[in-house]
Amino acid sequence: MNQLTNRLRALAPGALGSLQRGIEKESLRVRPDGMLVNTPHPAGLGSAMTHPLITTDFSESQIELVTGVHPSNKACLDELTQIHQVVYRNIGDELLWCASMPCGLPADDAIPIGQYGHSNVGRAKTIYRNGLSYRYGRRMQTISGIHYNFSIPVVTTEAYFALIRNFRRHSWLLMYLFGASPAVCASFVKGRQHELQELRPGTLYMPHATSLRMGRLGYQSDAQASLAVSYNSLESYGASLQHAMTRPYPAYEAIGIKGEDGEYRQLATSLLQIENEFYGTIRPKRVIHTGERPLRALRERGVEYVEVRLMDLNPFCMVGIEQATMRVLDLFLMHCLLCDSAKDTPQEIAANARNQLRTAVRGREPGLTLERGEAQMPLNTWGGEILAECEPIAVALDAANGGSAYRDALAGANTALADAGLTPSARILETMQREHEGSYVGFIRAQSVKHRSDLLALPLTADVAERFAQLAAESLEQQSRIEAADTMPFEAFRQQYLSPVHLG
Repeated sequence: MNQLTNRLRALAPGALGSLQRGIEKESLRVRPDGMLVNTPHPAGLGSAMTHPLITTDFSESQIELVTGVHPSNKACLDELTQIHQVVYRNIGDELLWCASMPCGLPADDAIPIGQYGHSNVGRAKTIYRNGLSYRYGRRMQTISGIHYNFSIPVVTTEAYFALIRNFRRHSWLLMYLFGASPAVCASFVKGRQHELQELRPGTLYMPHATSLRMGRLGYQSDAQASLAVSYNSLESYGASLQHAMTRPYPAYEAIGIKGEDGEYRQLATSLLQIENEFYGTIRPKRVIHTGERPLRALRERGVEYVEVRLMDLNPFCMVGIEQATMRVLDLFLMHCLLCDSAKDTPQEIAANARNQLRTAVRGREPGLTLERGEAQMPLNTWGGEILAECEPIAVALDAANGGSAYRDALAGANTALADAGLTPSARILETMQREHEGSYVGFIRAQSVKHRSDLLALPLTADVAERFAQLAAESLEQQSRIEAADTMPFEAFRQQYLSPVHLG
């Protein structure tokens, strides 16, 4: 603790007052009855390929909202709210599904894949998603979440990797505190083996689960499980990713680049088609230039920010996350930065994965223990130690920003650690049973309707509406320009883009 406090004091003057954050939030568009829509990305929202704030993720029906970078949690949340307001004014009677685990889903092949026009870049985006559907199935790709992008001024690439190693050691605490996917619609696992229990017909759950999204049913891949990526340095991380993107993988070679009909099935037959396919709870990132490979950007210019990828959508929040949660994330990430961070080992990487899985499926189970070195440690005891170490950070952040918001957020986290019934996952199950006869779709649909009503009731000024209309129009023009400028045959473009020479 003393060392942490000393490092806190040694931070550059003003560093705590100039933390930066941004949010990327995915949501499925659904019909009023809670089933997935099959309509194209709404024209009024512009081009999903080139719009800076409103795009799509895997599916044409899966919208992704992207804020800018903000010096305060409030400003970030205000912009996210504003983007939601604009979206709701452009999607008719559709709803944004307010939970991470999907709504009622059609047959796998009826889930529409994102479309980005006929430019080489646009075709590559769709073919990449097609590859995901062959590799993992479309249902898994409809899971939605919130990515929290976080940067600290004057932090080195080496320090960011130290932060990442600590994050991976302790991220189970965030899953306990903020996991919000303890139940699923039965359509999600149709035809798949699972260990879920039936709460009522059409709804499956695990009684002590926090985040099924982060468990075996969620963003997991047996193929990627063989990737023991080391975060000891940019060099080791880059080497792991490069290997996964350049070595053929037998199961994906069997799928082939093209089918017998000559249509592209995937971009590549390697374990990862591109960097974005790598599933991690946190990623080192930096803004890339047009056409640049993300790995090359990292290797040439270092880490600019981290992307936290394990946050579920909170169905009790109008836009999926609240300020108190963002503040706990800030505290947790600062804790990861300021604590000692030993080099990772293959054994520790495996133990981290087991702790994640145990917390995802059984996190609220009384007396649950996690692996800590050679010992078993009660989750509550270990979590309490981490939160206690966050106290001086909360004091310092409140001093930098004024008020007591960080200490209040930390107090809320301590309360939830002491009483699992206060966590989002427990509250979701309790509300489902109390108000919706145990129906997952019934509960999330009702919450989504409420959020729609609340967001449409908020005032949206004429200048904001005009700015978004202009962004939509400009994005469509930009897509047209890109399509008109293409001269290279797609196959040549694909081979050039994927060439190892561009990985740095």
